Amino acid sequence: MMTAPPSLRLTKAARRRLVYAVAGIGTVLVVGALGFHVFAGFDAVDSVYFESMLATGQGPPFPLPNDASKIFASVMAFVSVGSVVSALLFAVGPVVRQVWRSSLEYVEEEVRTLEHDLGRR
Repeated sequence: MMTAPPSLRLTKAARRRLVYAVAGIGTVLVVGALGFHVFAGFDAVDSVYFESMLATGQGPPFPLPNDASKIFASVMAFVSVGSVVSALLFAVGPVVRQVWRSSLEYVEEEVRTLEHDLGRR
């Protein structure tokens, strides 16, 4: 059985951050879908579809039937996009930081090697 290199394994903290991020996105999706079911009268599939289009920033896929649903969509558009972006950054932030730090360490080591090699000449 093949295992991931130690640097690619998720730590306990990274797994927890990922669970929180997925839970946050799931919560926004459920609240939005329920709201569109109540305010717009959409069935379950259309409600989830409409909310997922809003949450990903793609905009509403079809017109809303009444003013209450339009106001709800306006609020959910801000909440959804902000929540999804925040959750993704929360989940991948430490990974990006580690890759950035490793890359900088590599570049610094290469610069020291080059300076050392040029100093010998």
